[in-house]
Amino acid sequence: MIDIHSHILPGVDDGAQTEIDSIEMAHAAVQQGIHTIIATPHHMNGQYENEKQSIIKHVELLNELLESENIPLTVLPGQEIRIYGELLEDLQQGTIQSLNNTKYIFIEFPSGHVPRYAEQMLFDIQVAGYIPIIVHPERNRELSEQPNKLYEFVRKGALTQVTAASVIGKFGKTIQKFTEQIIEANLAHFIASDAHNTTSRGFCMKEAYQEIEKLYGLDMTYMFLENGEYLILGENINKYEPKRITKKKRFLGLF
Repeated sequence: MIDIHSHILPGVDDGAQTEIDSIEMAHAAVQQGIHTIIATPHHMNGQYENEKQSIIKHVELLNELLESENIPLTVLPGQEIRIYGELLEDLQQGTIQSLNNTKYIFIEFPSGHVPRYAEQMLFDIQVAGYIPIIVHPERNRELSEQPNKLYEFVRKGALTQVTAASVIGKFGKTIQKFTEQIIEANLAHFIASDAHNTTSRGFCMKEAYQEIEKLYGLDMTYMFLENGEYLILGENINKYEPKRITKKKRFLGLF
């Protein structure tokens, strides 16, 4: 299994704080059946800045550490980029790290809203030759209230990655329900852990895939599994025709 979203690099953001933490996370990943993981430290989120060359060096050091510990896990470079105005300029200047140096890049929105310029930015990223992947859209308040915005982003070429913990209800029933709606509307393309540690923000990948197989069958399960492989190879991924999420109206609070 491939996990395309993690905070396993030690001491760079709010994920693993020490090398011991990274080793513990690596052991937990392997126990889940993960053999390859993309390290995606936060970048430009108002608290952390992790530029491309720094990430590459940290990934190299972590791979050496895991090899010395005989842990069968390969770490690849990535970045979780909070959307910001100068993103395209930084992409051209080489401070942005795409996922394993492919055409795919992670884009994170603030948790409470979607910036007004998001649609234009997602379009411009594609014009520049990259494919934006919106991370954890199920945890964005504005998208949950106005899911048509997510549909439009996907219809116009953006992809999305939902969090394994959201699939199994670790963020609550409301987020779990919206996650299911996203998957059912063909608006999700990847499942990933967004793991920060081995306790409060663990991997949950095995459990999430079991839930997806139970709810949606093997075809959907294999689509998500294969998309992780296609992504790290820089190939085109599997996707179905996106549909709008229809919000069911409540009558007198009875439904």
